[in-house]
Amino acid sequence: MKFNTPATTNPIDRLRHVGRPYDRVDGPLKCTGRATYAYEHHREVPGAAHGIVVGSTIAKGMVAAIDVEAAQRAPGVLAVVTAATAGKLGKGEKNTARLLGGPKIEHYHQALALVVAETFEQARAAASLVRVRYREEKGSFDLAKVKDSGIAPKPERDYPPDTRAGDFERHFELAPVKLDAVYTTPDQSHAMMEPHATTARWDGGKLTIWTSSQMIDWWRSDLAKTLHMRKQDVRVVSPYIGGGFGGKLFLRADALLAALGARAAGRPVKVALQRHLVYNNTTHRPKTIQRLRIGAGRDGRIAAIGHETWNGNLPGGRPEVATQQTRLLYAGQHRMTTTRVAVLDLPESNSMRAPGEAPGLMALEIAMDELAEKLGMDPVQFRILNDTRVDPEKPIRPFSERRFIECLRTGAERHGWSKRNPKPAQVREGRWLIGHGVAAAFRNSPVITSAARVRLRGDGTVVVETDMTDIGTGSY
Repeated sequence: MKFNTPATTNPIDRLRHVGRPYDRVDGPLKCTGRATYAYEHHREVPGAAHGIVVGSTIAKGMVAAIDVEAAQRAPGVLAVVTAATAGKLGKGEKNTARLLGGPKIEHYHQALALVVAETFEQARAAASLVRVRYREEKGSFDLAKVKDSGIAPKPERDYPPDTRAGDFERHFELAPVKLDAVYTTPDQSHAMMEPHATTARWDGGKLTIWTSSQMIDWWRSDLAKTLHMRKQDVRVVSPYIGGGFGGKLFLRADALLAALGARAAGRPVKVALQRHLVYNNTTHRPKTIQRLRIGAGRDGRIAAIGHETWNGNLPGGRPEVATQQTRLLYAGQHRMTTTRVAVLDLPESNSMRAPGEAPGLMALEIAMDELAEKLGMDPVQFRILNDTRVDPEKPIRPFSERRFIECLRTGAERHGWSKRNPKPAQVREGRWLIGHGVAAAFRNSPVITSAARVRLRGDGTVVVETDMTDIGTGSY
């Protein structure tokens, strides 16, 4: 699907439904506790056993030995699963690290074992009896130390790692007003209210999991690949998600280990990642180092803009695409962006709440404010002056609709921008300094293959079926 022409008038523009208040269909269920989350499918899966995950206490190395005998003898224990007993496992297409580690350890807290018992308390007590002996190796954890070894990642969809237009270096040097600054953002982790959790049941050779998943088909595909099963023998059920935001896009350790635990114990098993394991067995936003160079004329028009970004990941991991918005947000004939990824022995980084946009726009918008100050220009007017009606990297591509200037002016008017004191640290409220700031933001809207099944029933009703889920924001 290519959107090459303006959409013209369509049902959304008529605002007969969009923009109007509607009762949320899931609201009463969530408010009264009748919405069933991943760990709560007691009716469909009565009498499920409980699994507790044991994570690695080192960040890189090998498992020299793992002693599970004491855990196996503990009260109520039904099974203990490790890489040595789980059978041959594959790795999902969208997983960077293996979801069950051993003998190789790829990151701190990587799941190494699952202890299954009759009760949660029995499983937790037995899990504390698992003893692991390691051969620890020196790891790499500091992005600043290894950033120069970073490599260009593989292109993703329409986002190549490097882009160029014109002659950035020459025109940046010629610009009468320049900004050259480095910004950093830290590693950040999700902490959604509902932890990653799964209930698993086998029916012969067929597997059903009740889980908290943002992408049903991705989970089915990767679970089948990991377990060497046919995709049609895997069923994934995810009616509600207590927070996802990227952290539940991809198959995680709780789902795989619940399936392995249920197979080993011969009965349904439920697994919820303990809170401290959520941070390191799921995806996180990686630290970035970003260099912004912007050159402008004394009239404030940008002549050259360059954005370089570095982040770390496990071998083969994705980049934090922090330069995407710089490629589209502001005008400037001479342009350059680069993305580099260095190897770090940290848990895998991937999508988390506006991947790329959140750290990238932070750096870009601070740079725009700082250059506006150098120019002695109002930062709102500076942005308006450098608006663009076309893709600045590919000027032959006009935007079908772009209301950036309208957004800036509306925001400035409603927040009393013209009445502010532009000099910092001049307005106090008790102990606090009060200020006005401005920043722009937008998200790209990638279009990928989608499908739905529609049935017209005899009673005149229409049923539409698709594998879209509520990602935790209430999109039902």
